Amino acid sequence: MQENTTPTAQIEAQIPERSVWSERAKSSRKFVGRMWRRHPTMVIGIVILTLIILMAFMAPLLWTSDPELVTPSQRLHPPDSTNWLGTDGLGRDVWSRVVYGSRISLEVGGAVALASSIVAILLGLFAGYIRLFDEIIMRIMDALMSIPNILLAIALVSISGGSVPIVIGAITVTVAPRAVRVVRSQVLSLKEAVYVDAARAIGARTSRIVFVHVFPGTIAPMIVTATIIGAGAIVTEAVLSFLGAGTPPEIPSWGTMMADGRRTISQAMWVVGFPGLFLTLTVLSVNIIGDNLRDILDPKLRRSG
Repeated sequence: MQENTTPTAQIEAQIPERSVWSERAKSSRKFVGRMWRRHPTMVIGIVILTLIILMAFMAPLLWTSDPELVTPSQRLHPPDSTNWLGTDGLGRDVWSRVVYGSRISLEVGGAVALASSIVAILLGLFAGYIRLFDEIIMRIMDALMSIPNILLAIALVSISGGSVPIVIGAITVTVAPRAVRVVRSQVLSLKEAVYVDAARAIGARTSRIVFVHVFPGTIAPMIVTATIIGAGAIVTEAVLSFLGAGTPPEIPSWGTMMADGRRTISQAMWVVGFPGLFLTLTVLSVNIIGDNLRDILDPKLRRSG
């Protein structure tokens, strides 16, 4: 008589296994809980910034209308069930313009942070490690830093014309020098490290030392600097748009909305107040995230927890 044995694999298949997704969810909850205990403000900042990013991506699905639709009969209506945030001086829905305007601010802030980081890493590495490049690059950076950011950005936009890419390029030129100095100072410190001296002693090429041994040490401070640059770029774009030197008037942005609303601010505070509130929340959340990242990534400032 043949013994009725069930293979191990068959037995395991009959036993309900714990879902992989439940394990990941449990791990995620633990991570979020640990972050909340150690860095509660960072969690709040991430939540706010995530909501604003989702708002920008899901703009057509958030009960919005055409942000450029002019309805003179509905001008300066206060917030109600139809127009959640009221209407502006041309009868345009403020909620729709705030939601679509978030796209411009986030695009400018993210693009400037990324472009400045790339420029800073490339120039800062060579300026900090090679003395000849240091003299040339840093004198150019010093010249750019001697001009006020807003004035330089206005001049560059005025010469090239107002468009989103031009605004991104102009702001990048004004903020990149400070990022270059951050990377350069880090490289000056790292190139005296013992492991870099050991790489030189075994005859490693300069390019390998720079990109393999020195470059990784600049990532942490550059991440923190990028958050500061991104927040500053959002404010700078709003200032340029407010002054009429930023994005074209037909493109809704928070700075343009506040510029349009200043004429009717005594009658309709919401036209300026709501875009200003969203601008404040965005910049504040990015700065909070950057401040906490500095504490996490910098061993000297890392909090015990």
